[in-house]
Amino acid sequence: MTRVASLYLPHLAIERLRRLERPHALPERQHLPELPIDDDPGACSVPRGGGWRPGARWAQAEGARAAIAGKVAALPRHQQPTMRELGRRSETAEHPFKRTPPAEARRESVSTNPIVHAAPLIVAEAIGQRQVIAAACRAALALGLTPGMAITQARALVPDLDIRPADPAADGAVLDSLTLHAVRHWTPTAAPSGTDGLWLDLTGAAHLHGSEARFCARLVRFCRRFGLTARVAVAGTPGAAHALARYGRDAITLIPTGGEAQAISALPPAALRLTSDAITAAQRFGLDRITDLLPLPRGPLARRLGLATVRRLDEALGRVAEPIVPVVPEETPVVQRRLLEPIGTAEAIERVIADLLADMMRLLQERGRGVRTLVLRLERIDGSEQRLAIGAARATRDAGHLARLFHLRIERVEPGDGIETMHLAATRTDPLGPTMVAGDLTGEAAVPDVSILVDQIAGRVGETALFTAAPVESDVPERAVRRAPPLAAPTGWPAWRRPVRLLRRPEPLTGVLALLPDAPPRRFTWRGQVHVVVAGDGPERIHGEWWRRDGEVWAVRDYFRVEDERGARFWLFRRGDGIEAATGDLSWYLHGLFG
Repeated sequence: MTRVASLYLPHLAIERLRRLERPHALPERQHLPELPIDDDPGACSVPRGGGWRPGARWAQAEGARAAIAGKVAALPRHQQPTMRELGRRSETAEHPFKRTPPAEARRESVSTNPIVHAAPLIVAEAIGQRQVIAAACRAALALGLTPGMAITQARALVPDLDIRPADPAADGAVLDSLTLHAVRHWTPTAAPSGTDGLWLDLTGAAHLHGSEARFCARLVRFCRRFGLTARVAVAGTPGAAHALARYGRDAITLIPTGGEAQAISALPPAALRLTSDAITAAQRFGLDRITDLLPLPRGPLARRLGLATVRRLDEALGRVAEPIVPVVPEETPVVQRRLLEPIGTAEAIERVIADLLADMMRLLQERGRGVRTLVLRLERIDGSEQRLAIGAARATRDAGHLARLFHLRIERVEPGDGIETMHLAATRTDPLGPTMVAGDLTGEAAVPDVSILVDQIAGRVGETALFTAAPVESDVPERAVRRAPPLAAPTGWPAWRRPVRLLRRPEPLTGVLALLPDAPPRRFTWRGQVHVVVAGDGPERIHGEWWRRDGEVWAVRDYFRVEDERGARFWLFRRGDGIEAATGDLSWYLHGLFG
């Protein structure tokens, strides 16, 4: 008996953009009030010094405490409550093996309320020479903005709109990653369903999750935890599950096998994934529901709506099979060596590593991949194991280079009584094709590969010690730079000059002598040393990023480049514009040094 689940993500493009704005935020939920914390030891019946005192504040009346203490003292010691069980507020602990609620209660506990966003957000795509709405959030839908509407018409209806360009590749990447997760954790047969859903074949796999109802509830909660609104339908055919997930009313719909015709009869013909011409023809003939298609003969129905409509109807009813082409995840390349005798010397271990690397390079060359991370697992004869990992800044199949990286860490190996098995796994690989190298025939000098040097240095000092700077779209200097991988080639640097050394936090200056509002300082004291300024340039005014927090709505910084009498150059700023008090308190700070 076939059972297929259809997962529908109706607002995938919108919610993906919302999640980019809050990458570490969980979906909105109701916040429970926090319990007040009372630091007065006498206000609680359980003192900080230890010892259990029965009852709470209501039990501190005269005689009540003594009566309860007597009852507790009469109990055997192993039955007396403990401080760990009750805590400072005398709250009883829940039983660790509390019975899980039934499937009906778990299904009712699933929140079917959609994730609501306040700002009207729409996604625009180009169709020919027209810009139309590809997706809209619920706030925009409530204002009458529907997919397919022209952007000019949407602007006329709602002038204040947040319009983002459509990114089908990013939406597809989210769907692909969700499909791979489903294959690895939920069911061995899963595949994308269009651009906004998944097929999940639950045949023989539903009992592993408790039941179909429990699995669907878990799936909805899983998607909601990542900010995605989800609807799930389970039926005996993929077509019926697809139709009920997209045109049904409930977040979770379970249809027994054989009940597909009755379940989808009230849905519109568009639920059968018909073409636009077939949907237009159905409306012209007055076929508003699928139940209107069921009694019609197949010949006239095929002439009116097309042969594809008949096939889609038969697939939804189970008369024609609709196979699901599953996504097969790529297996991690693994090679191993089982040794005849245990080894324990560094030379023998390196010799086996060289053989493993040769096998791994042949395997990766067949797949057209290059190594980014290798994990070596050493199994000792006593059953214990040790892992050794190396990483490459760029995909490579150079066995000699990888062997040198292992050589830098060979001293960390603890062979014990001997190593009998060695496994090498490429846990991270990237596509790697032929690389064009400048030869001697052209007269050009070959460009040195810096990645080899980066890997060797990282093997000695650690991967986190090597990085390069990349720009960030921000005017505030401490937010305008981030760390990037050492071989990255960041672009988009601003044209204005910035110091080569930027302090982690601006340091305050004292004894500043300056003429307001636009003159650079003549003298300042930094770290107890007085600096007399002989040259200065500025100001460069930077406003606060008001969309981050309210404290930066009126914030202003005026930056100056100054040089003292010793030739040292500094980057200073003053908080405030020197005119409006709301822009800053006119305090001075040192933010960076030139040269």
